[in-house]
Amino acid sequence: MSAPAQSPLAIVDAEPLPRQEEVLTDAALAFVAELHRLFTPRRDELLSRRADRRAEIASTSTLDFLPETAAIRADDSWKVAPAPAALNDRRVEITGPTDRKMTINALNSGAKVWLADFEDASAPTWENVILGQLNLTDAYERRIDFTDERSGKSYALKDAGELATVVMRPRGWHLDERHLQFEGQPIPGALVDFGLYFFHNAKRLIELGKGPYFYLPKTESYLEARLWNDIFVFAQDYVGIPQGTVRATVLIETITAAYEMEEILYELRDHASGLNAGRWDYLFSIVKNFRDGGSKFVLPDRNLVTMTAPFMRAYTELLVRTCHKRGAHAIGGMAAFIPSRKDAEVNKVAFEKVKNDKDREAGDGFDGSWVAHPDLVPIAMKSFDAVLGEKPNQKDRLREDVKVAPGDLIAIDSLDAKPTYDGLVNAVQVGIRYIEAWLRGLGAVAIFNLMEDAATAEISRSQIWQWINAGVVFENGRTATADLAREVAAAELASIRAEIGEEAFAAGKWQQAHDLLLQVSLDADYADFLTLPAYEQLR
Repeated sequence: MSAPAQSPLAIVDAEPLPRQEEVLTDAALAFVAELHRLFTPRRDELLSRRADRRAEIASTSTLDFLPETAAIRADDSWKVAPAPAALNDRRVEITGPTDRKMTINALNSGAKVWLADFEDASAPTWENVILGQLNLTDAYERRIDFTDERSGKSYALKDAGELATVVMRPRGWHLDERHLQFEGQPIPGALVDFGLYFFHNAKRLIELGKGPYFYLPKTESYLEARLWNDIFVFAQDYVGIPQGTVRATVLIETITAAYEMEEILYELRDHASGLNAGRWDYLFSIVKNFRDGGSKFVLPDRNLVTMTAPFMRAYTELLVRTCHKRGAHAIGGMAAFIPSRKDAEVNKVAFEKVKNDKDREAGDGFDGSWVAHPDLVPIAMKSFDAVLGEKPNQKDRLREDVKVAPGDLIAIDSLDAKPTYDGLVNAVQVGIRYIEAWLRGLGAVAIFNLMEDAATAEISRSQIWQWINAGVVFENGRTATADLAREVAAAELASIRAEIGEEAFAAGKWQQAHDLLLQVSLDADYADFLTLPAYEQLR
């Protein structure tokens, strides 16, 4: 690879950061520019295709497995590439942003994998984007430490053999990076995150006995998986590492992707290592796609839609069946509880719920699952140890008993639960509190003892929107209206002001968060992603 000329990319409207020149080298930026030149036009076409698909769903109120890819599903001969040793045992995965303290804590947590998150758990400030990259490279070079200014506590990495394997999650296809531009146009955030990480770390990770491993978010179709596969092929050739070194786990967190799981694995088969079952983004996607489908698609409170709901069971069991049929890992959902330092009783109840959830996943055939906090790692580990024993996974459990019809995945009306007034209040409370933190640059936020990320805000505002547009009548006789949402939001803003005091309130972004939540919850035109208008306000 010859030395690149001056990069054609411009850094725009960004204050210089300490050590950013280590990340934004001419060679790395030339690689990102080449990714942009080759693949952004296809990204743009696929985003247009999403809109076409959404219009199709609006006119039919249904989805089905694709007739044009039936032969791929019927062909039992193909499998994904075998898992590399570093990704063969994934029984517990911890998730979180790539700030310095989290990087150390996640790697030290005892989990098998750390999902190093540049997406929903990270507000994409320039500082988070660039310093997050630096933190990961520093961790691989073992030159990372951290001292908490408030507590004075110091953090350092354990021995290499005790550290979690990193699987990095770039931003979704819909998000651009405004601070990095080519001829006045922003570069897709996914290509920035992937490109910088891959360029700097692919060879370094191979030397460490691991590799460049990725989680792919917000995928809506097998064609989007094909785009990623082509990027991987190009990138491996560009830096001179063997084809098939990259491994990708795809989050099945959109309703359209749930109908294309086998095709997604097929497109990525030389680079695929598994699929993951999310919850909040998945429910958000159902609301988004079926928002004009009438009352049978109205979801109850988000906390009433557990993974045991019939349509969620159909989705998760189909995911396990699909993965194991094709030799891929099936990774379960998030345990988001944040242990309380003050309330042992809250912890006892929550730990029992986490245990039951992980027991169910391990019993269903999942090979691993997610937690949001290090204290939950031993609980999830125990659930999977009980089923796996010494085995690294249970991919040999084919779940041939699972039979899922197309309608099972969207049988929302199979739930008895209904939207409640308390559910509206909670959606407003969590929405305002999360967005306020996001606008200050925080993507992973503890709210009411749960670790929340952008998917939480998406399902919260989607439910407010859906209930108003469906004219839902709550159990207290009140009807969901824009005026009621404004009333609840005003009360919450006043409550926060009283709770934290005038000075802290004025220093935060509370009014801005309140206004943005109402904007995306009340607008007649449903915004595809809350993070798009929010990013315009992120400084």
